[in-house]
Order: sequence, then structure tokens, then C-alpha cells
Amino acid sequence: MWIIIVLVIVVILLFFVIGLYNNLVTLKMRVKNAWAQIDTQLKRRFDLIPNLVETVKGYAAHEQGTLEKVIDARNTYATATSVEDKANANNQLTETLKNLFALAEAYPDLKANENFMALQTELSGTEDKIAYSRQFYNDTVQMYNTAIMKFPANLIAGMLGFKEEAFFKIDDAQKEPVKVQF
Repeated sequence: MWIIIVLVIVVILLFFVIGLYNNLVTLKMRVKNAWAQIDTQLKRRFDLIPNLVETVKGYAAHEQGTLEKVIDARNTYATATSVEDKANANNQLTETLKNLFALAEAYPDLKANENFMALQTELSGTEDKIAYSRQFYNDTVQMYNTAIMKFPANLIAGMLGFKEEAFFKIDDAQKEPVKVQF
């Protein structure tokens, strides 16, 4: 009789651990999917950048420094490996793009150029999608991190290899308005 009771308790605990594990795997995959969505939008943004830079080059050839910074920031992202590195590279790129768009104010012909306007509109739409994807990613990370920290999952999550994920953060420089100097 005692053996049956112990066996039933072990089976119940086993089902509980399996259910907990499957829930954590599901949440972990949602985090990976949310990151992939950010990565997709950033790739789209990076594909637009060379076209934008080439358009600006024709109007503002002497602004080579700004254009090089945009390309360097784009390349930095390509070599980033962790979420933190990619977030930092994204922040750097966002700053350089702000400076690039500020150049348009100094060149009325550029500002009126159809190619530039189309690229700027496309990039603006992509930026909105990136912002939404970042928010979705952070919400998903928050759900996952909360799940692995809650009792009793916190007792088992570490043993099963589930670790806290990093949030996608913007740096303080991005919170400042762009300073345009000519």
C-alpha cells in the first residue's frame, strides 16, 4: 500500500516537472522568436541604409564623415553576437541615422529628392516596426524571466538549464534630442 502511495506521488511530481519544463521551453522559444522578429526588421533597415547613403552622397559629398559613421555602425551590428552587443550596435546606428536625416535639413534639394523621401519613409516605417518588435521582445522576456523566477519553477529551472534573458535596452544617448551642427 505504501509503495503505491509513493509511486503515485512520484508520478504526480514527474508530471509536474514535465509540465513545468514544457512551459519553460515554450516561453524560451517565444523569446527566441521575438528576437528573430527584431533581427528581421533590423536586417530590413540595414538593407535600406546603403541606398540612403548613396542618395545622400550625391548631394552632400563633403559630409563623408557622417556617411562613414552610418556604414561603420551598420557593420558593427553585423559582427555583434549577443543581445547586449546587438542592442548597443542598434543604438549606435540609430544615433548616426538621426545625424544623417539632420543633414537633409541643410540640403533643400536632397530634402525634396524623391529617392531620398521614399527611402526616408521606408526607413521610418521600419523604425516603427523595430520599436514594436523591441516592445514585444521585452514583454516576452519579462514573461519568461518571471516564469523562471517564480516558485516552484525557480527550484527546477536552474537545474534544467534555464537562465534569465537580457532585455533590449536603449542607451541614455538615444533619449537625448539630436544636436545638429554645421
